[in-house]
Amino acid sequence: MSVVTLFRGGAPLSMAGGVREFAASTPNTLAVIDGDRSLTYRALDDRASRLAQALLARGLRPGDRVAVRLGNRLEFPEVIAAAAKAGLVLVPIGTRLTDAEESYIMEHSGARAHISDGEPSGPVETVLRIDSNGAASYEKALESAQATDPMVAIDENDACCLYYTSGTTGKPKGVLSSHRARTLMCYLSAMEWGLGARRVSLAVAPMYHGAGMVFDYAPVVAGGTVVMLPKWDPEHMLALAEKHRAQSAFLVPTHAQTLRASGALGRYDASSLDTLYFNAAALPAVLKDWVMEAFPHAGVHELYGSTEAGVVTNCRPADADRAGSVGLPWYMTEVRVVDGAGDPVGPGERGELFSRSPFLMNGYLRDTAATDGCTTPDGFLTSGDIVVRDEDGFIYIVDRKKDMIISGGINIAPREVEDVIATFPGVADCAVVGLPDEQWGERVAAYVVALPGTSIDTGALETHCRDRLSGPKVPRSIELLPALPRNAAGKVLKRELRDR
Repeated sequence: MSVVTLFRGGAPLSMAGGVREFAASTPNTLAVIDGDRSLTYRALDDRASRLAQALLARGLRPGDRVAVRLGNRLEFPEVIAAAAKAGLVLVPIGTRLTDAEESYIMEHSGARAHISDGEPSGPVETVLRIDSNGAASYEKALESAQATDPMVAIDENDACCLYYTSGTTGKPKGVLSSHRARTLMCYLSAMEWGLGARRVSLAVAPMYHGAGMVFDYAPVVAGGTVVMLPKWDPEHMLALAEKHRAQSAFLVPTHAQTLRASGALGRYDASSLDTLYFNAAALPAVLKDWVMEAFPHAGVHELYGSTEAGVVTNCRPADADRAGSVGLPWYMTEVRVVDGAGDPVGPGERGELFSRSPFLMNGYLRDTAATDGCTTPDGFLTSGDIVVRDEDGFIYIVDRKKDMIISGGINIAPREVEDVIATFPGVADCAVVGLPDEQWGERVAAYVVALPGTSIDTGALETHCRDRLSGPKVPRSIELLPALPRNAAGKVLKRELRDR
């Protein structure tokens, strides 16, 4: 994919820019809160400079990759800023990955340093352990380093992060994302969802994920305050919202489901939350209705995007009545909906969604074929989602192209079946996949999670589906599960369901 620099004047966009700016303009404002620990912008800038110097002193050079395996904690924002100050490329690693999965990422990325609160998988030149008392510990490295910003020169189109996809269909691919793409998303996210100056936001989604990093780091870029939630716990989230009078939070549908099931909402004052925004999967209509009722003071947004494309669309509170829609194209974004031949489709017709914006990835690391396979010569990119666009331009995600079920020659969108199942009383969560069938090629299989204290009659659920779906779309099997397998971004791992 070719990258065109649209702006050459002034300082390049950098993921360290906001930290530098607000350390100078509002140095005593709290940037990060993590339990009983906190950092002002002055302290965050100082510690990020020290870490940048420590990494450069250990032989790393601009463009080298630094792996970071941490949960949501005070150190994560300073690691992001430090890597940017030193011109290094950050490689976030999920805390729930196996040693084999981490080893693959370390080897594929060529990371030369590893920052974590545990031991790395496999050999690496530089290891900085947080909460370690060893000679190479994180805090000791900062204490012995200069507090001078190295100010390494970068081009804003240089990669700042190398994200690894969740690998739901095979080995994860390394997504190279630029300073320009990520910084613009941070600023625009702050503007859209109220994450900037004089605002308090909750870091709920894991920062090692592409979306979580942008939305949890955006407050720091824009002069706000971010409060860390170390791991997902609905009661802890509500307690933090009450204590810090948090105003914005990024969530995925699973968070809303567990909030509803926990019964904790009435025990806390969450009235300060005026903006909630959701991603990873569309909110089922019944769940979105609950969110709006449970948080009456909050505007509820639904956005759509991917690690490769960044944010693509947003459905704002004023359009909440458009059930199932992920809204209109986001800032600076063009969309194209095309058929299998690449020709545009009309309103109400299914097609594959492509987008073009400053937020697109630079490409997949060492995988030109995969990069070319999802991009067009004129700079549009697809994440393989099938959509319908209505007469007003609102977009509805119908399904994943790769998830389409073909039974007896008929194309069946799992999303359509899931939407019907979600309306059955007692259903908390569901997923539909295609399983091999000797007669039909594939058959529809449903996996369902019940609300706590609720039992589901699978026979009655099948009747419910039969009354609302044509014969081939009715699940041939329904299995009740305690929970659906999901990745860190909250997306269902349908491969694991098929493997069952």
